[in-house]
Amino acid sequence: MDATFFFDPACPWTWRTSRWLVAVADARNLRIEWRAFSLAILNQGKIAPQFAEALEASGRALRLVEALRAQGRHDDAGRFYTELGTRTHDAGDPPGPKVLDAAVEAAGLRDAAAALDDDSWDQAVRESHALAYASAGPDIGSPVLMVPGADRGIHGPIVTEVPGTDDALTIWDSLLPLIRMPLFHEVKRARH
Repeated sequence: MDATFFFDPACPWTWRTSRWLVAVADARNLRIEWRAFSLAILNQGKIAPQFAEALEASGRALRLVEALRAQGRHDDAGRFYTELGTRTHDAGDPPGPKVLDAAVEAAGLRDAAAALDDDSWDQAVRESHALAYASAGPDIGSPVLMVPGADRGIHGPIVTEVPGTDDALTIWDSLLPLIRMPLFHEVKRARH
């Protein structure tokens, strides 16, 4: 894989970053491994009631992501996330069972849909989350990006909107050497 993207599908910032990475992957013919990062695990015991349903749906989706990864079906996991994010973040439908089912159907993944309700995948989700957190943490959230040749991953990059291809490639080309530099720590500015 050329990049590993750890994500929680409930996060709108992560959604924008994922669309940036997909644009880069399309332009540069990169392969993306899609992995679970759980905001429910990260915020265990501190989840506000208004986010509980979204994070429950996200947890079910992450089971499917890890089940697909275990089978080497990275493109299928990416297609599922695209269908899910398009319905939730772009169309504004609240996450829930109907949206998950529609995303599975649109992604052509009926054969793997049972993973949504198979809690045996929760351990794989926890392990994926732990790997991402250990790679880029502490004090991070979703997403985490890892690339070959780097000792650690990074949280982000966080983009306020999905950049066009030229800007997407500029971000990638600027970020890649920084990620691979062991002494690099952080670049940050407040969001508007």
